[in-house]
Amino acid sequence: MERWVGKVALVTGASSGIGAAIAKELARSGLTTVGLARRVERVEALKSELTTEAASRLIALKCDITKEEDILSAFAFVNRRFGGIAVLVNNAGVSSDTTVLTPENTKKVREIFDTNVIALIQCSREAFQSMKKQTSEGHIININSVSGHYVLDLPRQSVYSPSKFAVTALTETMRNELRKEKTNIKVTSISPGIVKTEILEGVPGVDLIPTLEPEDIADAVRYVLSTPPRVQIHELMIRPMGEPF
Repeated sequence: MERWVGKVALVTGASSGIGAAIAKELARSGLTTVGLARRVERVEALKSELTTEAASRLIALKCDITKEEDILSAFAFVNRRFGGIAVLVNNAGVSSDTTVLTPENTKKVREIFDTNVIALIQCSREAFQSMKKQTSEGHIININSVSGHYVLDLPRQSVYSPSKFAVTALTETMRNELRKEKTNIKVTSISPGIVKTEILEGVPGVDLIPTLEPEDIADAVRYVLSTPPRVQIHELMIRPMGEPF
């Protein structure tokens, strides 16, 4: 991780769960970490869980990633203040109690795809433009899901799973585009099984199955960033022991 010390990371959906764990881990590891969230006060509150030095490296920035103007404003701020970013973690994601065939489901479906797919594309685009202006390497990490590889017959998966399949395809598309651009920018998909986060609230039976902790995914982010320049972890799947799917 030494080569990332002093560089800038941007984490979407940093107010809770996986995003909060990643933001704290990157700040502890020496990166200036910009946490994007609508609930920006919750990112600010994360500083109380860090040492004074690490807390000074965590920057909370209000951003609704379903609004392109907010994304453009956030990247403009980071580029202006820090000169660009080296690491992007596309973490923000939502699910919803809807199915493909649910009547009048358009609003919920659009919210899922706007957050899980469109915003990921827009953030990755802006990150690439920022990274390529610098001579050093960069890394884009997409927080995916096992349901981006397998369709699970579970609550809240009917539309969420197709959105995560898109993330799987987009990660490979980005790898190809970055290769053709002859950049030193890596792209990685991290696909967890079930993680104990707010997204599971209200899902029946979830307390009866094995789950990962958000810190497990933060550890995975740290691992892929710690690999040498010659190594690209393209897909990393992490499942809790005993997961029945």
